[in-house]
Amino acid sequence: MTPHPNNAATPDPTVQPVPASVSDMIDAADTTLHNPKRAVISLGSNLGNRLETLQGAIDALEDTPGMRVKAVSPVYETEPWGVPAGSQPTYFNAVVLVRTTLPPRSLLERAHAIEEAFQRVRRGGESRWEPRTLDMDIVAYQGVVSDDPALTLPHPRAHERAFVLVPWHDVEPGAEVPGHGPVADLLPALSGQGVIHRTDLRLVLPD
Repeated sequence: MTPHPNNAATPDPTVQPVPASVSDMIDAADTTLHNPKRAVISLGSNLGNRLETLQGAIDALEDTPGMRVKAVSPVYETEPWGVPAGSQPTYFNAVVLVRTTLPPRSLLERAHAIEEAFQRVRRGGESRWEPRTLDMDIVAYQGVVSDDPALTLPHPRAHERAFVLVPWHDVEPGAEVPGHGPVADLLPALSGQGVIHRTDLRLVLPD
């Protein structure tokens, strides 16, 4: 595939991972992160500049008071769910790990606000299969299990979706989906879902 015409598509060989000790010091100095919780957020886009949109969503999460983005997965390309093959553009998907003091409902509200900033329109019903500029789902939150219809945790279909589990496994190999087991054990059953690793594209942790 042709590399995406975006500066983030070409990794900078001079960029080094931030040492965990430095990251911990930054967190300790951040007074908005008192007793933070860990959350997993799935990102997807199949309209417009998909890579730029995903990076913009990550930056917006980092700009949220009481939240820090701790890890960003590689980019994967997938076919849309629930529609005939070729009827919509493919998705770019990624997963981010965050630490946040926001409770689950507030985190959901923030995710919806970021979607709206990228012109995402939610209508429900069959329109859930429509193409979208940005889709953000809270996959898991600090091991919480909840059947609240407004925000079911973990995400009720995450364990069935390679476009969620594959990038999640990349950034957290020991992750588990509460109630379903280790991500690594769930992946073999999803190997036929056609998730393509876009090695020519790259998302970055915000500064």
